[in-house]
Amino acid sequence: MRPVALDTFDLRILRELQQDGRLTNAELAERIGLSPSPCLRRTRRLEEEGLIAAYQARLDSRRLGLGVFAFIHVHLERQVEEAARGFEAAVLALPQVVACDSVTGDSDYLLQVACEDLEAFAHFAHDVLMGLPGVRGVRSSLALKRVKEARALPLEHLRPSATSTDAAAEKTGAGNSGARMRR
Repeated sequence: MRPVALDTFDLRILRELQQDGRLTNAELAERIGLSPSPCLRRTRRLEEEGLIAAYQARLDSRRLGLGVFAFIHVHLERQVEEAARGFEAAVLALPQVVACDSVTGDSDYLLQVACEDLEAFAHFAHDVLMGLPGVRGVRSSLALKRVKEARALPLEHLRPSATSTDAAAEKTGAGNSGARMRR
């Protein structure tokens, strides 16, 4: 999929909101160097185009009693569309599964799972996961220490497109060339 054309202000909005989704429009406008009205219009457009998919709080798993984080490779009995659909539908209903990806290689799916403790994880892996439709086997790895947890997507590969909106903002002084983006 080809990325959409974004100008400098769009990229600044995306970077700032990834760092702090609770910014008010006035705070966001100040940080990116635009007045509030055009900033709000741009943010709404980015939401409507699906570039901003959601706003949500990041919770602390350990403080919530989820002490075991695991990665589980799942192998299906057969690699047919029907088996995959049944497995995917079942996984969607499991709250312990925080992410599920269809992958290449030795396994069919990679799950990220959060559980209270090793006993809860063992129950989930053996009794719940192995009982799902089409599951032939699982291989798991427990996370010992989280080295990095960033939910922000890299945006460095996107080059700002020159648009008339950017040019007009610069001519009217709406853009603040002295505004610095935090990373």
